[in-house]
Parts: sequence; structure tokens; C-alpha cells
Amino acid sequence: MFADELNEPQAAAVAHTSGPLLVFAGAGSGKTRVITYRIARLIAEEHVPPWRILAVTFTNKAAAEMRGRVQRLSGAEAARSLWVGTFHATCAKLLRVHGAAVGVRPNFVIYDSSDQKALLARVLKDLDLDDRRFPPRSVLAHIHSHKQEGRGPDEAAAHSYVDEIALRVFRSYEERLRASNALDFEDLILNVARALEGTPEGELIRQRFDFVLVDEFQDTNATQYRMVREISRNHRNLCVVGDDDQSVYRWRGADIRNIRGFRRDHPDATVVKLEQNYRSTQHIVAAALSIIARSSSREPKELWTQNDAGDPILVVTARDERDEASLVVESIVRARGRGTKLADIAVFYRINAQSRVLEDALRRASIDYEIVGGLRFYERAEIKDALAYLRVIDNPQSDVDMLRIINVPTRGIGATSVERLAAWASSRGLPLTEALARIGEIDQLGATAKKKIAAFAGLLGGLREAAKTLTPNELLVRVLSDTAYVEVLGEEDTAESDARIENLRELSSSLLDYEVEAQAAGEPPTLCGFLERVTLASDTDSLGEQGKVVLMTVHGAKGLEFDTVLLTGMEEDLFPYQTQQNKPQDSEQLEEERRLAYVAITRARRTLVMIHTQYRQIFGKTRWNCPSRFLDELPNYGVVRSTTTSIERSFGPGFDRDFEPDETSGLTGAKQVPPPRPVEGRFVDRDFFHDQPDESTLADMRRGSRVHHDRFGEGRVLRVVGAAEPTVVVEFPGWGEKKILARFLKLA
Repeated sequence: MFADELNEPQAAAVAHTSGPLLVFAGAGSGKTRVITYRIARLIAEEHVPPWRILAVTFTNKAAAEMRGRVQRLSGAEAARSLWVGTFHATCAKLLRVHGAAVGVRPNFVIYDSSDQKALLARVLKDLDLDDRRFPPRSVLAHIHSHKQEGRGPDEAAAHSYVDEIALRVFRSYEERLRASNALDFEDLILNVARALEGTPEGELIRQRFDFVLVDEFQDTNATQYRMVREISRNHRNLCVVGDDDQSVYRWRGADIRNIRGFRRDHPDATVVKLEQNYRSTQHIVAAALSIIARSSSREPKELWTQNDAGDPILVVTARDERDEASLVVESIVRARGRGTKLADIAVFYRINAQSRVLEDALRRASIDYEIVGGLRFYERAEIKDALAYLRVIDNPQSDVDMLRIINVPTRGIGATSVERLAAWASSRGLPLTEALARIGEIDQLGATAKKKIAAFAGLLGGLREAAKTLTPNELLVRVLSDTAYVEVLGEEDTAESDARIENLRELSSSLLDYEVEAQAAGEPPTLCGFLERVTLASDTDSLGEQGKVVLMTVHGAKGLEFDTVLLTGMEEDLFPYQTQQNKPQDSEQLEEERRLAYVAITRARRTLVMIHTQYRQIFGKTRWNCPSRFLDELPNYGVVRSTTTSIERSFGPGFDRDFEPDETSGLTGAKQVPPPRPVEGRFVDRDFFHDQPDESTLADMRRGSRVHHDRFGEGRVLRVVGAAEPTVVVEFPGWGEKKILARFLKLA
């Protein structure tokens, strides 16, 4: 059906119909195309109803792209009927219908990371445990690791006193979740797996689907694999697509053995390898392959491309992190000068602590940027407050939300009164909403406190009654009005309060958008549906829409691509990363760091700059650095190495293009461009990608000429100096004298 639009391996994966299918998809090899074309063929040629096809991926952005492509191929009705979404969204949808089999009520709420930490802090307080010895974040990670392996508190083993304490916390945490009719992210998947394996509802879920497709299979954990294996048990039409070379989430439970061992569990599986890269230039592909090829246990794959050779990869030695940041700014300015949109430029770093200096430099240069992994819209205080009201209205048992809003905005209910109320409810195993209804029984509270708490309970009761007849957005407006939330912000009359009011208006717009989209999909817009969407939102969902340079960790870059990538911090102990607990000498850890480097490089379509510093101040210390071992593993061709002792210093071009490629050049494809060859003894200008100036322009450039520079503006030529390439000394008002290559100047 699509033979003319697919290469041979892609066509083989699309044409496969029944039985297990394993697709190893190298970076940029068209895996989304394979999945969507496979779905379209099943609908058109095999006459499979779209609602009997389940496609699961890891991000909302990927799910939306997949649905959009299916719509273009098979029509809007098929795209609407198809089950496509993230693991979490898919499981939430299934649990709304089948959750009763495992004790989950259909109006459950989903607690995000901050909600989970708040709940756990409450558990630690009730158990009289010191949160300095048992930090909520660390304890949560311990709990999540058990759930990712499919274990609840009764299945987890204790091998020490600390383990026993952790299990007590785990058990109490689970009890609090159930009492609040809440699930955390791991519960969504674990409960579906349990329903599939041990209840009659499991068969009903299996009967819903004839074909199951899983994207990014290398990122699945043990519970996710259990779920997809069980859901496809009857028909065994399970197609998994992924790349073990891009498995970089071991720290959050991803098990690379799932993809590498798929053939062990499915010995009759058909295996297809997608090895042609459509995204990147030959130099970038060759660099990525040279690093990942040293992996000791990968599935053999040879990534190749028919794209042009493209710009050489630039490896730069900066003096320190400020010099590095200046180089990043200059590279962004140059890329923008070439016509690259800011949203197509990304700056990567290994750990978040590296971003501060980069942000300072971008702000000084007035370059707009957005940080992936920073504070998201739905995490802002005023948005969390409004959502907490909506969640308590939808699910009164949610204690975390109740505690957040009971005195927001301030209504005179003090912290001591809240603590006594919570302690009374906890001692009787009751949710806070029940305690509010029985406020007269709580002797520990004074008359004034009881009166104010009773007024708050009446406010919530009125809002719940109103919710029966209002749309979700109308309910939000009612909440903000009845609670006087916006009125209180308006009385503050500050720039910050004005911004918070604007954020609440944007939340209203988000609700209206949801209502329109739900109606277009033929579904009634519900408060529960909107809250679920918000909680499962990802910080990459709207990436690129703001038209800003993107800053992110390499982990955050997984699944994305950019025209220009600036990869910073390429130093030993930083990339590969090393701490006392995390040493690259650990073979498994080093293998993952190698895969992470491969992911970083293959995000670039056209231009890749890799920067390392001689020394760096980080974590309050200054340390001298060795270049990352990954830089030493880059190929000898297509890579230009430069150094800089000052960002204002320019070097000669330093490479010679006048040679013929030989059989050892390593370039593959129809269009081959000779890779640049470094000339010994010369450094390379960081701006080597730019075209040479017109000879007539150079001839007219003499002392006294008025010239223009993209960064420094208009200036006057003081003198022309001889060098490997014509160079001009120019005086710029406000900048002073600058020595600049003539090819970066235009006559004014």
C-alpha cells in the first residue's frame, strides 16, 4: 500500500501482520512513520477496526504526532477511534472503566510529584520519623522502584532495620493513597497489570484489542512490559519498536533487557532493523556511530545516511564555564544569522547545575530561551491552588488538596488548627472531608476555629452543588469568584500579583481549549478528564511553540531533534558523569553514559558543537578538567578541533577542502562531500561554517571604511592586517577595537 513511500526494512515492518514483531529503529530512522503506516495498513488492508488497535508511547507529544499522522493517512474518524496515548494516559482510561476489579474507584485523582511528596511528608510526620534522616524524595524513589518491579509493600522484602522503616512508610503511604481515592503514576500501570493478571476484568481488557504497538520499547520497566505482554496474550499481535542504543532511563526503572530479551520471550518474533538515518548529516551520523560502536553488549546495527556530509563537527576547548557560555551565545547568534530559528537551536548539559551560567549569558545577550525541566505552568502556586479546589470538588477524599486550600486564600484557619484537624482525622482513619462534616466532635479545636472551618466546609459544599450544572471552565470561574482568590490578588496590586492573575486567565483558556477538543473528539468535557490531562502533562508537550532557544539536560532531549545542537560540559566526571555513588568505572553505568552521548549527538540535524572547559566552578568548587573520553572516540574525519583563550579572539580557518575522499573516509551515501582535514599548527575559527566574502567587498575594505557586524553594529576600519585569511581591525562605538575576519563584515 505504501511501498513507494518506505524503504525496504520499513516496508517489511509495515507489511507484517500477525504474531510478535521486534523493530530495532536506529536514531532518525523513521520509527514513527513505521508505526503509523502499519496502523494505516491494518485499517485499510486488514480491515481492523481502529478502536481495536492500541498504540502506546512515552510522551504526549509523540502520541499527538502519531494520531495526527494516522489522521492524514486514514482519516479523522479512524484517528479519533484509535487507542493511542502514553502508558499513563492509556492506563488511566482503562482504570476508569475496569478499575473496580482492583479496588480503584472511577473518580480517582492522580497525584503528581509534588502531591506525592506532600503526602509522604505527612506520613513521616504521623510515624514520628525525621525527614532529614528519611528525605521524602529518597523514600519516594525507593517506593517507586518497588512499584516499577511490580511489588507492593506486602511483596517487598526487608533486609535491614532501615528497610523495615521504609516498608512501614510504604505501607502507610499506600493506605493514605487509598483513603484519598488517589493513585500515583506508578499505580496507574501496576493496577492495570494486576487487573490483567488476576481478575475477570483482565479478559475484558484483552478482548478490547486485536493489535498492540509499543513505541520506545527500550524505556519500558518491568511492570510496563508485564502489562503489554498480558494485554496481547490472546492474539500475540504485539509490535515493539525501539533502540537499545537509546536506553538511558535506568535510573527511573527502564530495563534494557526487555528489548534485548524480547526474542527469548517470543522466539517466533520477526525482527526488522531500521538503520538508515534520515535526520542528520553524514558527519553527525559517523560521530554517533563511532561512540556507540564501542558498547560491549549492543544489538549489532550500522547506522548510515544518504544525506550530505554537512558541516564538520566543531569540538572547542573553552577556558571556563563563562567562556563556554559566551561561545554558546556567539554560536546561537551565528546560527540565527544563517536563518536558523531560535526554536531549532538547543543547548544540552549533563546536569541541571550547569544551566545557571548559560542562563546568565543568554539573558545578557537578550536571547529568549526556555528551560525544559524547569517550573512548568501547571506547577505555579496559583495554578496548583486552583486545581486543588477543582480536585477536591471532583474527589472530596483527596487530603493533599484539602490541606493545600483550607486556608488559601487566608481565611483565619491557623496552622495549629489545621494540624489538630488532620491529627483527629488520622487517628480515626478518616479523610479530612469527613472531619469537616464532624467538626463539632473535635474537642481540640476552639469555637472560633470550628466556625471558620465550618464556613470553609460550606463553601466547598456550595461549589460541589454548582459543579452539577456548570461546565469545567464555568466551575473554575465560580471557584475563583466564591473563594475571592482573584480579588485578594488584585488587592495586592503588584507586578507579581498581576502576573498570577494572568496565569489564572490562561488556565481558563486551557479549560476552554480542552472543552472544544473533547467535543470535537465526540467526548463530553468533564472536570475529571481535564484534571487527568493536566496531571499527565509533560514539559515537552509545547516545546518549540514559544520560538525560543531550548535549554535542557541530555536526558530531557530524548525523542527530540534540532537543527543546531550545542553540547556543553564534555569533560570527564561530568560527561560521563561521576559521583561517589555513580562511577563510570561501573561498566553498566558507563554503558548508559555512552548511550546518552549517542542520544545527544543524534538530536542534531545539521550543526553540532561540542564544548569542554579547562576548568569549571561547580558545586562550590573549582576543578581542573580532562576532556571527555567520548571526544577522543570521535572519528578522524569530519571533526574540527579548536581552542579559545578568549571569546573575542578569532583564529584562521585551519582546514583544507582541496582533497579527494578515499575508501577510508567512512562516508556512506549517494552525495559525498570531502570531510575537512585539519592543518597542523593552526587553530580553527569557531565561525568556520560561514561563506567566504565576496572578493570585491574585500578590495573595497580599507582604512576609514564604514562596516557592519551582526553583533557589534556599525564601525570604522582602522587597518587591514595580513593573516591566513584577510582580517580587519575595526573600532565599534561602545565596544572598542575588535580584530575580526573580513568575511564577517559588510560594507555599510
